[in-house]
Amino acid sequence: MGTGKGFGKTILIGDQFVLWEIPAILAAIPFETECTVTRRTSGTGWTLDDRRIEVPGYKKEKEKDCKVSFDRMVQVLGLDLERTPIHIEVGGNLLAGSGVGASAGICVSFARACNQEFKLGMDILDINRVAWEGEFGYHGLPSGVDNTVSTFGGVIKYRIKDGVKQFERVKLASPIEIVLGNSGVTANTASLKGFLETQEKAEPALFKQRLDRIRSQVEELGKSLSAGDLRTTGRIMTENHKILVDMNISHAKLVELCDLANSLGAHGSKVTGGGRGGYMVALTPGKELQEKVARAFEAKGIATIRATIGGAPTDGRAFQILK
Repeated sequence: MGTGKGFGKTILIGDQFVLWEIPAILAAIPFETECTVTRRTSGTGWTLDDRRIEVPGYKKEKEKDCKVSFDRMVQVLGLDLERTPIHIEVGGNLLAGSGVGASAGICVSFARACNQEFKLGMDILDINRVAWEGEFGYHGLPSGVDNTVSTFGGVIKYRIKDGVKQFERVKLASPIEIVLGNSGVTANTASLKGFLETQEKAEPALFKQRLDRIRSQVEELGKSLSAGDLRTTGRIMTENHKILVDMNISHAKLVELCDLANSLGAHGSKVTGGGRGGYMVALTPGKELQEKVARAFEAKGIATIRATIGGAPTDGRAFQILK
């Protein structure tokens, strides 16, 4: 039996545009998907027992994506499931829903579980690469941002520069409380790139103007976050969300939740992940503020996650070129 884990995540800024070589700042959250792989004594292929808690309908909606993902990872890992069939069980405390790295968590945890069970000798870069391959099933062409933070943990600034994937650590003085609220809408992340390409083709000058502004916001947010200036960090998040709303990447429910969080004292809030559904994130430093916002969400029946960002990473790498 092999076991593995993968972190959930939240995106503070930028991830919708990583394939346009805009950096993104994102953080692992202390919730994980756990995977167990055991060898079966009969049959062929793989079977799955998905025990994750979910946003209603998420697992059914992603069922086909999940199959493509596992099949791709099995092929990349070189497993012969005709001779050695396996049973996969997934669980953990990460809610399965759009916007919190649910697909990355399952891919990373599966790669780690197979590495342990089949003694494949993979290092952390190999785990990340296999998980990226698995993300094709969910995202079409994945940027690599979700699986990287799910694998390495901590807070990172991720970018693709001249076609090369890389990340550097963003150091925080201390962990910061956040609240994640779910819109109840399961988003199709795979369609995002085509959706944005359509905008770029229709209004290239406006599209470039927006991307240039977002690039500047990423740099400003990175500096303010590292300096512990959370008021500025929150302001930039809120300003960035306005751009995403204008680009139709947000959702009416997400806007409502962001407005509510800000009215209760959150330093800032925005859509997190691919958008058009899924989660929003509110910057709520301090347990008291975090609880105030979370309880207000829960009073409205919103699936809510209380989390901190800035926890310990899985290793000491300050900078990494990814393969």
